Amino acid sequence: MASTVFITGASQGIGKATALMFARKGYNVVLTARHTDSLESAAQEIQSVTNAAPLTISCDVTEPSQVSAAVEKALEHYGNIDILVNNAGIYASGPVEQFSLKDWYQIIDTNLWGYIHTINTLLPHFLERRSGSIINLSSIGGKVPTPYLVPYCTSKFAVTGLTEALHAELKPKGIHVCGIYPNLIKSDFLDRAIFRGQDEEDAKNRREQLNTVVKTPVVEKPEDVANAIWDAVKNQRSEVVVGSANFSQAIYRLFPGMLQWVSRQALKNKDK
Repeated sequence: MASTVFITGASQGIGKATALMFARKGYNVVLTARHTDSLESAAQEIQSVTNAAPLTISCDVTEPSQVSAAVEKALEHYGNIDILVNNAGIYASGPVEQFSLKDWYQIIDTNLWGYIHTINTLLPHFLERRSGSIINLSSIGGKVPTPYLVPYCTSKFAVTGLTEALHAELKPKGIHVCGIYPNLIKSDFLDRAIFRGQDEEDAKNRREQLNTVVKTPVVEKPEDVANAIWDAVKNQRSEVVVGSANFSQAIYRLFPGMLQWVSRQALKNKDK
């Protein structure tokens, strides 16, 4: 029986690249995302490359009932789930005082509670079998505190803590838990990102600034993160820091004040 991977946020970017990677390795693939059209498009692309038809399930990870229904449907279809890849997330940038409570809830509901919902739903299945892998996409923003990314870093530091504590508790029970820590990725995550500023022009400039950075050749691609996820599963790693994120982490450890100063200068825009 082929192993099955359940991927959230799988309609684009890292999620789609990861689904393609596992499909090529012979896995059954479950794609979940909110938007049915982009989900089906991703599934068709994967099938055209691998001749394997992924199972697609429309699911908003911030809604526990939708997560439970998606997991139930996947188990009915394949009989088992071996790997959970938590990937659905929202990026957010701007002065902290410009984020409303609604923004905070949206970011944390997706980036943290979305992960908790899938883990809580699938954990009994993994514990019963005494096997399974939980792969949580965090970010270098979950290790390096960055000005003007406060809500985002808050959610990703929480994911880092969640991942490390789960690893400590679940490893003796046969369940592998790993955190993946990329830097910025050349993908379409900007489509759903939240930007706030002193005014509309400031918010627009922040989006354009990041869009320019993402287009530079040194920025990693979704496939680089998919390779890191495969490495994590294959070699049972508890943590994989991806590409240039290793440099960011090393600089922060050596010169934390300098890195934060550079980040403030680069990201403050109109902020005084």
